[in-house]
Amino acid sequence: MQKIPKLKRTNEPEEQPPRKAIHEEPPPPKPAPVQLPPHAYTRASASQRSYQMLLVDDHVVIRRGLRALLASQPDIEVCGEASTGTEALELVRRDKPDMVILDLTLPDMNGLDVMEAVRKDSPSTDILVLTMHFSDELARAVLRGGALAYVLKSDADTDLLAAVDHVRHRQLFFTSKLAHAMAQNFMQDPATSASDTGMPLTPREVEVVTLLADGKSNKEAAAALGVSTRTVESHRNHIMHKMEFVSFSDLVRFAVRENLVTP
Repeated sequence: MQKIPKLKRTNEPEEQPPRKAIHEEPPPPKPAPVQLPPHAYTRASASQRSYQMLLVDDHVVIRRGLRALLASQPDIEVCGEASTGTEALELVRRDKPDMVILDLTLPDMNGLDVMEAVRKDSPSTDILVLTMHFSDELARAVLRGGALAYVLKSDADTDLLAAVDHVRHRQLFFTSKLAHAMAQNFMQDPATSASDTGMPLTPREVEVVTLLADGKSNKEAAAALGVSTRTVESHRNHIMHKMEFVSFSDLVRFAVRENLVTP
């Protein structure tokens, strides 16, 4: 009988020739992450943070005008507003702003007292005084209290942004009119102008004289300074005796001569 050849099963894998071993090179090591010093993260976040400012004035129209003027600066943000010294100090303690624009005449506290509290509660907060009082002596008292700038409200539209820029760079700034008056006083009497004491009145007595000479009654002056009427009367009597004023007219003439008020 004729032999039938065996057929291969289709499900059996065909034999493949042996493959040559391929030697793969190991992947290159990943570079180690760059470790930045801790202060680098702080600087980065600080550079992205806007400059925070607190506005303190008892007149809402003044605060609105200041906010509108500061809105033209892209890196400045008004973080709050206050109409009293008490409100201002609460916001300073909570927000720690970079700068406070402060009016010296507030309904509940004296501006100099507010300055002292700000310096205590938030030493990193700078102070720019914005006031209606044209007085080189009061300006010196303000600077001794830790403020870096003194600007008249009448000059705010021309001087405020320049003053803000000076304060941000830790530089002193006087409103233009006051700087001119202080320079004249220095030329007339350099020894007196350079003195730390200036006139014989204290900063609080200067404020009392300014308010009274400006036509305020004892009660109105007391409300502006945040003290009792009796305290203002005591200051007035002490000033009259210290300065040897015979009448109230002498006090007014003194205030005009010292540029505390305008005639």
